[in-house]
Amino acid sequence: MDLTIPDDTQTRFSELIDMIKASESMNDEERQYWINILPIMTPEQIQNLSDILTNEKRQLAAIDKKYSETLSEDEQKDRIESTEMEMQKRRKQRLQKEADFEQKDEEASIDLLNKIKEL
Repeated sequence: MDLTIPDDTQTRFSELIDMIKASESMNDEERQYWINILPIMTPEQIQNLSDILTNEKRQLAAIDKKYSETLSEDEQKDRIESTEMEMQKRRKQRLQKEADFEQKDEEASIDLLNKIKEL
């Protein structure tokens, strides 16, 4: 990273600058932008930036933890079965909704035809 950080900015915002440098969602151009505007940001804006970067770090750590877990063969089978059952359940629900819609559509068509015949 070739970031230009004025000494006074580094001193005043060292923790936030470290967070900006470590952010995985920014490229160097974006990092430099945030470093450049730090001195003119309001305390509320600084807090919001800090909160966003903290949240990003926390979410990435949770994702890393989730995917770093090694599952036993039985756990893998259980997850696959669970996922398949959930997919089947959703498929049945979708098919039922489609059937209900088709039935209502058919009834509405019949009603409409009967009203036309009555005219």
